[in-house]
Amino acid sequence: MRSTGVIAMCVSVLLTVAVSETQYSDFHLAGDYLLGGLFSLHTETMSSPHLSHSAVPTCQAYKLKIASYSHLRAMRFAVEQINNSSTLLPGVSLGYEMVDVCYFTNSIHPILYFLANEHSVVQLQNNYTHYKPRVLAVIGPDSSQAAVMVAHVLSLFFIPQISYRATTNELNDRERFPSAFRAISSMEQQIVAMVLLLKEFQWNWINVLELLPLELQGKIKAIVSKVIHSTANVVIVLSLEMTLPFFFQEVVRQNVTDLVWIAAEAWAIEPTLYNITDLWRVGTILGVAAKEFSIPGFDDFRVSLAKDDNGQASDQTTCNQACDQCLGAARDADQTMRAQGERTDFSVYSSVYIVAHALHRLLGCNTTGCHKRMVYPWQLVPEVKRVDFSLLDKRINFREKGNTPNSFEIIQWKWDQPNHPFQKIASYSTKNQKLLFTTQNISWHTPNNTVPISVCSQECEYGQRRKPISVSSCCFKCIDCEAGTFLNNKDPYNCQPCPAHQWSSARSQECYPRLVKYLEWQERTSVVLLLFSVLGLIATLVISVTFAIHSQTPVVKSAGGRMCFLMLVSLIIGFLNVPMYIGIPTEFKCVCRQTVFSLCFTVCISCITVRSFQIISIFKMAARLPKAYSYWTKYNGQYIFITVILALKVAIIVTNIIINPPAPVLVDLKDDPSLVVLQCNKSYKLALLMNSSLDTCLSILCFYFSYMGKELPKNYNEAKYITLCMTCYSVSGIAIFLVMSVYSAVLVTICDAMGVVINLLGISMGYFGPKCYLIFFHPERNTAAYFQTAIQSYTMRQD
Repeated sequence: MRSTGVIAMCVSVLLTVAVSETQYSDFHLAGDYLLGGLFSLHTETMSSPHLSHSAVPTCQAYKLKIASYSHLRAMRFAVEQINNSSTLLPGVSLGYEMVDVCYFTNSIHPILYFLANEHSVVQLQNNYTHYKPRVLAVIGPDSSQAAVMVAHVLSLFFIPQISYRATTNELNDRERFPSAFRAISSMEQQIVAMVLLLKEFQWNWINVLELLPLELQGKIKAIVSKVIHSTANVVIVLSLEMTLPFFFQEVVRQNVTDLVWIAAEAWAIEPTLYNITDLWRVGTILGVAAKEFSIPGFDDFRVSLAKDDNGQASDQTTCNQACDQCLGAARDADQTMRAQGERTDFSVYSSVYIVAHALHRLLGCNTTGCHKRMVYPWQLVPEVKRVDFSLLDKRINFREKGNTPNSFEIIQWKWDQPNHPFQKIASYSTKNQKLLFTTQNISWHTPNNTVPISVCSQECEYGQRRKPISVSSCCFKCIDCEAGTFLNNKDPYNCQPCPAHQWSSARSQECYPRLVKYLEWQERTSVVLLLFSVLGLIATLVISVTFAIHSQTPVVKSAGGRMCFLMLVSLIIGFLNVPMYIGIPTEFKCVCRQTVFSLCFTVCISCITVRSFQIISIFKMAARLPKAYSYWTKYNGQYIFITVILALKVAIIVTNIIINPPAPVLVDLKDDPSLVVLQCNKSYKLALLMNSSLDTCLSILCFYFSYMGKELPKNYNEAKYITLCMTCYSVSGIAIFLVMSVYSAVLVTICDAMGVVINLLGISMGYFGPKCYLIFFHPERNTAAYFQTAIQSYTMRQD
C-alpha cells in the first residue's frame, strides 16, 4: 500500500485572518507526499457585504467560480492518474491539500498553513535545511498579484511554486523568486500576440484599459464615457476578470456599440461575461487565450462524485465546509465548461505532472519502484528546473526564466453559437513569435463584414507626406508633395527635392529625367529659317557683286557709295550667323547670338541714318549752315559718326556680356516641369533689351530723317525704303518682347532667330533691292543727266 503524501495547491482568498485547519482543508487527499493547491473558488460579489476578519466564506456572500472548480478537479484528476500509474512514481502516492482563497487578498494565511509542520506551527529557525513543512510543493495561485505575493514567502523557504495562470513578468526574476515557475507563458508573450493582431488588421489607434476599479461606479462610468468619446475603435482590456462584469454592464447601459474589444488571457474565455445580457451589442470581442488541449476522460471526471477512503462515492469532499453546492453547480455548467475548452485546466494538469516528474527523478525511480525517503522542498527545486517530458503530445520543460513554452490562440466570441462560443481564429507560437490565422471566417460587427478601421489618421496616399498633429506618431495630416519633390518611402514625413536634372509632378514617389528642349536642326521652323537665311545670303551676295560692278553709277553713289559695301558685308555676316540659333547651344554659339547680329545690324542702321542725314544736309542745311556742312564734308563726318556709334555699341555689348554672361543654361518651364529649356542666358530678355537700346534710338532717327526728306528729288528720296526697313525692325522687336513676356520656351529662340532673318532681309531687300531694280530694269535712270534733271526740277519747285 502506498504511503500518504499531500499536494497543496494555492487558491486566492479574501480572508485576512488565521483560521483553523478545518477551515482551510477544503479538499484533501492523503498521500506519501503532499502538494498544496490554491484556487479562487469563490469571489465576492458587488452586492455582498464586507466580511469580518473572522468570517468564513459562504455561498451566500461569495459567487461560485465554476472555472476555478474545474481547475481544482483537474488537479485531482492528475493526482489520481499519477497514483494509478505504473511508470510514473511507481509505489508512491501523492496527496493534496486544496484551499479556496476566494481570489487573492488572503493568500498569506493559506501559505502559512502550508508552511506549518505537523503541529500546525511555523517554527523560527536559523537553518531550514531540514525543516519539513506540510506540503512539498505548491500549485497556483491563478492571479498574478496572488502569485507574486505567495512567491515572496515560498522563495524564502525554497519551496517549489508552479503557477498555472499568472502571467506577470515579475516572476521572471530568478534572484527574487528562485523557486517560482509557471506553466503558462508570460504577459510579455501575450502582449506580443496582441501587437501582431493589431498589425494584422492595421490598427494603430487603440485604448488600453488596466486595473479597472471594483466598486467605484462613478469611476467606471467615467472610464466608459472616455471610451465612447475616443476616436479609437479598438479597446484592449488587461484588467482582471472579477472587475469586468460591472464594467461591461455599464458599457451595455451606456449603449456602447461597434467597437473591437481585445481580451487578455485572464478573461478571454470567461463564461460569466459571455452571459451578460445584450453584451453582443458592444461589437466584436477577440481574445488571447491559452492553447486549447483535450484531456481524455476529464470532462466526465469533472462532474463525477468523489470517492472516499473506502472507495465509495461521496459528495462531501467536493466542496468546502460552508458550501455543498459545487458539484451541482458544476453539473449545471458542464456545457459551458466544455465550450471553454480545457485550456487552463491543462496548465493545472501539467503542473501536477511537473512536480511528479521532478519527484520521480529525485527518488531515483525505475520501472519497479522508487527509493522512498524524507524529501525536503529545496531538494525538489533543481529537479523541477530540469524536467523535460511529453504530455498529451506537448513537450513540457522550462525555459531560462522558468516559463514553459506554451502557445496562445486568438479566439473570437461567437454570439450565434452558444455551444461553441469561443472559436479559434489564429494561433501564436511563443517560439517563433508569429501569428498564423487558421480561418478567414471572422464575424465583424461592420456592414458587409469588412475589417473595422481604427487609426488616428488614414494612411496617406502615394506622394503624400505625414505631418504630425500631436505627440503621437500615429496621428498626422497628409500633405501633398509639391512638384519638383518626391516622397522617399524611408522617410514618410519629408518630401525630398528632385536633383537638378530631374523633375516630378505633385504627389510623386520618384523623379524622372527631364527632356531638354532647344531648337533642333530637323524641326520645320529650323528648315524655314535656314531657307530664308540662305536666300537672303544669296541675294546679298548678288547685290554686292552688282554694286561692285556699278560702283561708279549715280544709283550706287546715291545709296551711300563705299558705305554700301560696309552694310553689305555686315548683312552677309548676319546671314551666316543664323545657324548659331539652331542646334545644341554652346558657349561659342551663345557669344555669336549675343554679339554678331546686334553689331552687324547697328552697322547697317548707322549707315542708313548717316546717309539720310547727309542727303538732308545737302538739300536743306548746306545753304543754311554752310560752315557746319563744310566741316562735315572736310573731315568725313559720316565715318566719324559710324565709328562713334560702333564704339558705343561695342561698349554696350561688352557690358552686356559682363552682366549677362553668354553661357548655356537650363531654364525651368513653369507650365511643364517635365521639360527644361537649354538657352544661352537666364536673363535673355534683359540681354536683348540692352543690345537693342542703341538700335532703337538709331531707328527713331532714321524715321525722322526719312520724314524730313520726303520732298527731296525722287532719285534721292529714301523715305519709303527706310520706313520699310525700320517697320520690319520695330514689328519684329515688339513681337519678340511680347512672346518673351508670355512664354519662356524654345519659342523665344525661334522668334529671336526670325527677327534676325526679317531684319536682315528688310535691309537687304528693302534698301538695296530697289537700287538693283533700277540698275537692271531702268538703266536710263542710272545716268548723271537723269539725276541732274531731278535736282533742277527740285530746285525750281523750291524757288
